[in-house]
Amino acid sequence: MTKRILMVVTTADQINENERTGLWLSEFVEPYLAFNNKGYEVTIASPLGGKVPLDHRSLEGAPQEMLDMAKYLKDTMKLENVNDIHSYDAIFIPGGHGTMFDMPDNEVLQSMIRTMYESGKIVAAVCHGPAALVGVKLSDGTPLVAGKTIAAFTDEEERETTLDKFMPFLLETRLRELGANIVLAPNWTDNFQVDGNLITSQNPQSAESAAKEVIRQLNK
Repeated sequence: MTKRILMVVTTADQINENERTGLWLSEFVEPYLAFNNKGYEVTIASPLGGKVPLDHRSLEGAPQEMLDMAKYLKDTMKLENVNDIHSYDAIFIPGGHGTMFDMPDNEVLQSMIRTMYESGKIVAAVCHGPAALVGVKLSDGTPLVAGKTIAAFTDEEERETTLDKFMPFLLETRLRELGANIVLAPNWTDNFQVDGNLITSQNPQSAESAAKEVIRQLNK
């Protein structure tokens, strides 16, 4: 049976009236290509559906081959229209600062993540993607991330972007408050963590590693 991946990307395009944001392109492209090369069926969904905004910072210096992959983000499926979450083998959430605004309180996404996790399916999130995990509670009411060993975009990395003052919260800090065990690596270095069927990674440099771990687990 062909493995099925649900990739969920942000559709938030603004941090404030002066700062635009969106999806970090490489965090989508590198995993998408890895899954596609394995012959997996990939569905791309987003909170609003339609065209996905791209963070302009992620386009600077990007090779043309990567920029060309934006064509897959012109007409994404709305999360509410995803049929039968049980039919997917993994949910994969790339980052970009947009995720900090449209994912933490998204109840549809929370339900999907909880269902996938409790069904033993893979839940994976990259960089700011773990923002989608902060509001997820398991069926017993405990936060999904409580007691889990994970990686995520760090407070130090956020301060280095100078966008920290515009964020609704600092991701590392919030995850720690929820009881997560955050494993840190030096800024902008590859770091992914595995805790059962939960796979998380720290930054754009870690997206491909997270995807490879998803593939490894699916091929068990």
